[in-house]
Amino acid sequence: MELNKRKIEILKAIIHSYIEEGEAIGSRTLSKKYDLGVSSATIRNEMSDLEDLGYLIKPHTSAGRVPSDKAYRLYVDNILINKGKTKYHRQIKKILQDEISEMDMFLRNSSRILAQLTKYTSLIIAPQFKKSRLKHVQLVSVSKNKVLIVMIMQNNIVKNVILNLKTPIPEQQLNKISNLLNKKLTGLRLEKIDIELKQRIKQEIYSIRNKYDQKIDELMHLLINNLNEYNKVDVYSDGLNNMLNFPEYNDTEKIREFLSFVEDKDNIAKLLLKNTGEDLDITIGHENIFDEIRKCSLITATYKFNGITVGKLGVIGPTRMDYETAIPIVKALSYNINEVIEKNFKDQNKE
Repeated sequence: MELNKRKIEILKAIIHSYIEEGEAIGSRTLSKKYDLGVSSATIRNEMSDLEDLGYLIKPHTSAGRVPSDKAYRLYVDNILINKGKTKYHRQIKKILQDEISEMDMFLRNSSRILAQLTKYTSLIIAPQFKKSRLKHVQLVSVSKNKVLIVMIMQNNIVKNVILNLKTPIPEQQLNKISNLLNKKLTGLRLEKIDIELKQRIKQEIYSIRNKYDQKIDELMHLLINNLNEYNKVDVYSDGLNNMLNFPEYNDTEKIREFLSFVEDKDNIAKLLLKNTGEDLDITIGHENIFDEIRKCSLITATYKFNGITVGKLGVIGPTRMDYETAIPIVKALSYNINEVIEKNFKDQNKE
């Protein structure tokens, strides 16, 4: 049994109907709703064949049929994927700020835009921080035994970590250490800082130590250990409540499970950092690696700097999501983020 043109047209109509209405559809309703050029009886026979082929499912509560994950995969791969630039490129370009003063706010804003335009839950992974270059570091005493380390990268990402000391260090000493760190580390990539701290700074720190030997030793130990914090992945999300607009998530337990999964940043990091080798990736239903989202679809796209993938963005929603709208929006935001990042940072990471 082959999947001929007529079967594909009928399947496409069923998918469109289910995306729009969220209800199973029968042959008679389908023939009235869409001009398929064949009788209701013929549609019924074709639907039976599509069910046998695994493209349709019959819910136990309905006489109609709904698309399977296999149907959505066919739909996405063969009908939508090759569409070029759309109106969303221009629309997002107008909304997205052209200048980035702080990467954190830029990504939060991008996540909000993505959720608003698609009506789904948006997810964005921040640029991988360890490849960034250090612009400035400052140690600030915030209380008697607490020191705040502020690191500003040349891509405008700001990271803060509190160091808890057993004994206080005077502000004057902290300023001297900050100056030394800036002198030796400015312009270096974060992934190299640990080595540089050990090899280039440790000897020179002795000139600052004076009578504060043990205190500064403790500070340097904590500083080196906490640099690992900067390699953690930052995740931004928006539109969590959008899922409540879909009847599939009227069930309290189901929406609680979804929200619990999406609010766990480790889950989202694993989900988005999965390397498929593709700039655009669409995962449908049971293709997902996590049980909690086996009834969801995920559309993701990479964004790049100097041709190298540095982050990923996407949306997650029910399998009956409006792929025809969501895919071009995700692609358009990815394209525009690429442009903005290149414009703002193109001269900052050169060797």
